[in-house]
Amino acid sequence: MSEPGVPRERRMDARPARLAATFVIPVPDEERHVEAAIRSVLAQRGLEEFELLVMLGRSRNRNRTDEIVARLVAEDSRVRALPNPRNAISIAMNIGIAEAVHPYIVRVDAHAVLPPDYAQTAIRTLQRTGAANVGGRMRAEGVSRFERAVAWGYNSPAGLGGAIYHTGGEAGLAESAYLGVFRREPVLAIGGFDEDLARGEDWEFNRRLARSGGVVWFEPELEVVYRPRPNLPALVRQFHASGRWRGELIRRLGASQPIRYFVPPALVVSFVIGAVLLVVGPLALHGAIAWLVAGLGASPFIVYGGWLAWTASRADVAPALRVRLLAVLPTMHAAWGAGCIAGIVKAPEGQNAYAGR
Repeated sequence: MSEPGVPRERRMDARPARLAATFVIPVPDEERHVEAAIRSVLAQRGLEEFELLVMLGRSRNRNRTDEIVARLVAEDSRVRALPNPRNAISIAMNIGIAEAVHPYIVRVDAHAVLPPDYAQTAIRTLQRTGAANVGGRMRAEGVSRFERAVAWGYNSPAGLGGAIYHTGGEAGLAESAYLGVFRREPVLAIGGFDEDLARGEDWEFNRRLARSGGVVWFEPELEVVYRPRPNLPALVRQFHASGRWRGELIRRLGASQPIRYFVPPALVVSFVIGAVLLVVGPLALHGAIAWLVAGLGASPFIVYGGWLAWTASRADVAPALRVRLLAVLPTMHAAWGAGCIAGIVKAPEGQNAYAGR
């Protein structure tokens, strides 16, 4: 049976290509997670040959991160460490692609833990479908109660808007790919990742890949564990930085993006307008008009608060986590929305992908 959604001319022939891959993992300030991520790569099964390029960026705990990576490099000759002094993930990926000795590139996140059959499943999917890039689902999984609440937000449309690579779905064409396993040649043909983007680079990369005629494919068998941020300040920094770079993409590309990206900034705008009306009503107006204006000002907070309470009450988690969702979800939405507005207003010059860590 033919693969649904894949043009006939893109299907590959039945002769299997060699299963050889280069893994590329950008590593900034990641002493908590980097060893688990690297060991999950070294535990990959079914590949004839592979290498792992660890792209070391600048870190607050640089010595500790470098120490962990150096130990793993010494343990296994397949691991190489390369410098990424400008930190951006887009630059790390381009360096890794240029250095790669194998035809398939597997992007890895320092917060991710790959299942043992991840790479071979992805490469066979590339071969079967003729796709240029294949990705699966980011399954957020926390350890502490706060992390588990954040993970629920990641895995739910209520938190990140319902993209298939967060919530899961059927195999088929996709707008983007989480992490991504891709053929080296089509990526070189489109110029690799845009090095002017420090975040959102994967979405923009997949957009150009699809526009060049390549297929971006979602494969539900590829499910990667992702470790969320451990506390509220780290979550604020992460989401504000992600939102800011999405704002930059909106500045560049206009409204040609999924509607979910416009919901958080619209929510923040409604809160600001509501707060102004709540102040203006009692101070500048009188009688019924003052009450009407104040009521209009309160409406965004009432509606969002009601939705938040309803969403948390229906979440399939322990009661203690539902309480945390009342803080986690607004933090996600407001930090991302405020960052997005800032990115639309002014280009995020001088920032990098790790500024929000």
